[in-house]
Amino acid sequence: MQVTDPIADYLTRIRNAQMAGHRIVEIPASNLKKRITEILYEQGYILKYTFDSEGAHKQGVIKIALKYDPLTKKPVIQKLARVSRPGLRRFSNSSSIPRVINGLGTMIVSTSKGVMTDKQAKEHNVGGELLCYVY
Repeated sequence: MQVTDPIADYLTRIRNAQMAGHRIVEIPASNLKKRITEILYEQGYILKYTFDSEGAHKQGVIKIALKYDPLTKKPVIQKLARVSRPGLRRFSNSSSIPRVINGLGTMIVSTSKGVMTDKQAKEHNVGGELLCYVY
């Protein structure tokens, strides 16, 4: 099956798994999705992840263990949304990258120095395509 927007598919799989209360979600891998997964782990939005190169997919599968609040059993990720899309790309320079809930959330940006968070992009003084935000 050909997916026109693999990043939107990635985000939707995570959202759907959380709404269904799943602990683990499997997503077809790509280098961009692997880097987004690493960022979500570094920021504390997911519990664990593994990259499996075996399976029916050429690049393998990403297995993500989703994180839930132990008291309320609600997912840690409250909102996960795509900003730029294939029909309308959103770019921003380093000084005008939008803040997500006054800095409490994270914007994921694809820059010339790789995929990074909004805070890292401002540190390196680089702009790029605004992929998605999470809080």
